[in-house]
Amino acid sequence: MPEFTTLGTRKSVLGMVHLRPLPGTPFYEEGSLEKILETAVSSARALHEGGADGCLIQTVDRVYSVEDESDPARTAAMSLIVRAVVQATGPEFQVGVQLMRNALKASLAVAKVAGGTYIRAGAVVGATLTTHGMVQADPLGVMEYRGKIGAMGIKVIAEVDSMHFRWFGEEKTTAEVARAARYVGADAVSLCHPDEDTALEMIASVRRAVPDVPVFLAGHANHDNAARLMAAADGAFVGTCLERGGWGGQIDIDRVKRYVDIVRALER
Repeated sequence: MPEFTTLGTRKSVLGMVHLRPLPGTPFYEEGSLEKILETAVSSARALHEGGADGCLIQTVDRVYSVEDESDPARTAAMSLIVRAVVQATGPEFQVGVQLMRNALKASLAVAKVAGGTYIRAGAVVGATLTTHGMVQADPLGVMEYRGKIGAMGIKVIAEVDSMHFRWFGEEKTTAEVARAARYVGADAVSLCHPDEDTALEMIASVRRAVPDVPVFLAGHANHDNAARLMAAADGAFVGTCLERGGWGGQIDIDRVKRYVDIVRALER
């Protein structure tokens, strides 16, 4: 089974592969699965050829369940797409799975069966209020299932403060949430903030609280801030700045290469 062995040992550039609604969801367009798969493979190849370390294949639906569940047809379609991306890239290219909003068990299953190496989790601990309702974490259930299917080698990158997760209830700092996520089994955490100075302080606070946990940027990453933010972070999920025409556009190999060059220069 492939593994994300470089997690935390080098700065990882993970490009976003956004999927249109899949079968089993309300806004799926009948007959569009083949095109969705082809677009995902094309995007992943562009990332691979541009030098990125991997990708995150993420569902983008207009409405989501807040439960840890995924329609069987949706899960099956995701498996086909992930497997096609794995076969079209290479063993060193890390392929991640995120069935939004928080279908962690299904994401683990897809990664395990289709050859992915990690998942990104919207809520590993606590709860977060979203436009679709309250997303409630179930760390015990997730980690039990992870062990049951032999997926302990599938890394879990947990959101701790981002556009997808904001701690709900009694106030906790980003560092406290990161510590809790690490304690229940997360292998890394991801966070972001549109204000660069705030993002850097968030990273620093997590470093102080949990020195051994890799920290990824969960958004707002671009060519202009790459040198500064990636000097502090262990990796980044990078999307819009790599796409022609903005979010959801075709990934541009030259944009990938430019971003990767900035990051690799930090390692010299």
